[in-house]
Amino acid sequence: MADVQEEHKMLDVLILAAGLGTRMRSDLAKVLHRLDGRPLINHVSRTAAALAPQKIYVVIGHQGEDVRSAVLEEFDSNDAVFVEQKRQLGTGDAVNAARDLLANQDSTLLVLSGDVPMIRPETLAGLVQHHHGHRGRGAACTILTVKLMDPTGYGRIVRNPEGLFEKIVEQKDANETERQIHEINAGIYAFDSTKLFDALAKVQNDNAQGEYYLTDVPSLLREAGEDVAIFQHGDAYEVEGVNNRAQLADLERLLNSRTVKRQMLDYGVSFIDPKNVYISEGAKIGRDTVIHPNVTIEGESEIGDGCTIHSGTRITNSRIGHGVEIRDNCLIQDSEIGNSCTVGPMAHLRGHAVMRSNAKVGNFVELKKTTLGSGSKASHLTYLGDATVGENTNIGAGTVTCNYDGKNKHETKIGDNVRIGSDTMLVAPVEVGDGAVTAAGSVVIENVEADSLVAGVPAKVKKKLSESKSV
Repeated sequence: MADVQEEHKMLDVLILAAGLGTRMRSDLAKVLHRLDGRPLINHVSRTAAALAPQKIYVVIGHQGEDVRSAVLEEFDSNDAVFVEQKRQLGTGDAVNAARDLLANQDSTLLVLSGDVPMIRPETLAGLVQHHHGHRGRGAACTILTVKLMDPTGYGRIVRNPEGLFEKIVEQKDANETERQIHEINAGIYAFDSTKLFDALAKVQNDNAQGEYYLTDVPSLLREAGEDVAIFQHGDAYEVEGVNNRAQLADLERLLNSRTVKRQMLDYGVSFIDPKNVYISEGAKIGRDTVIHPNVTIEGESEIGDGCTIHSGTRITNSRIGHGVEIRDNCLIQDSEIGNSCTVGPMAHLRGHAVMRSNAKVGNFVELKKTTLGSGSKASHLTYLGDATVGENTNIGAGTVTCNYDGKNKHETKIGDNVRIGSDTMLVAPVEVGDGAVTAAGSVVIENVEADSLVAGVPAKVKKKLSESKSV
């Protein structure tokens, strides 16, 4: 990303994120609704950070603490300043809430909307560069615009006969002629900070909403003899705001379609049915991996080369090695799967479960906070929680690590080359030594020594396998 501050005033960013968003029909602040699994404000914050401004300011209001927490997921608290808009009196009032911090900065101020999540750093860099280079001396204000086939609901850009900026008219205040204009205000601006706040002091609220519109500022600057520039952008979807759930769903579908196409063209991933998968923008998928219909891959998941992910599987924030087969209807969350493993069908991995290379879990097996060693298997109807399983160990059908005593969780440790018989209950804390065997139906409440066979309820040592081998 090019440094947009080079040879110009320093850049500050102000993100407007105080509104509730009544058209969302929700008790949740609009900027906290999720796109690609992340709050809308997170998308805008990450984009702003990519411009490397000297400071990012965020205007908060409704559910301000939750918005603050979401923003701080994207960058260090030292890089963000939060400003409270105490009254919801429009975008002009929102910007004015930051007056004490920004009016005397003498910087270029980029104003963003917290509900425009698709905007790219490259577009904003182009806006700032256009702002700095306007007529060779820079503009007092530059407005990002786009043309829409249906501009209903958006503020219209009115140009004079020479094609220069004249004013912005909001939908509610526009006359019939102005409503026919297709060029709309995207709600994204670059301002000379000092001139912005000088003009903002003159904004009145004599409009249909009784609010202070930031959109009045460019006209006031023009009337004062200042240059107001227009930066018209060609991608309408990129600058589309989220005003209701239908628009949010449209953007989700668009973003997912672009992500899937990029995975196919840039990374060599095969999708059996590209329209019926959900792939997070942050996911990484390797070459020659095949993904079947109705698969969901969320968060920052990483999947290696040559894998096969079958239908009905959901993978969230997990790492999967090369050559892995994940069969139908598996749920994998916050876990790690090594090379050449097999998972499922209908398996559940969670709580930082780990499968080492060539391990296998089968149908109706759940691993929670458990490590399954290389070459080990748990093929049927098993729960392994808070457990460590060594290499080349076989866990029989119906095995349960009884890890909870009603107050606390306890660990189970199972060694290498162990054979756990079907329907074994391992009552933690307990350890099973290398080469040991438990008979079917055993209830193990004491540690099992290496190379021994235990059976019964409670399980007792029946023989030492090492002695049998030596005979």
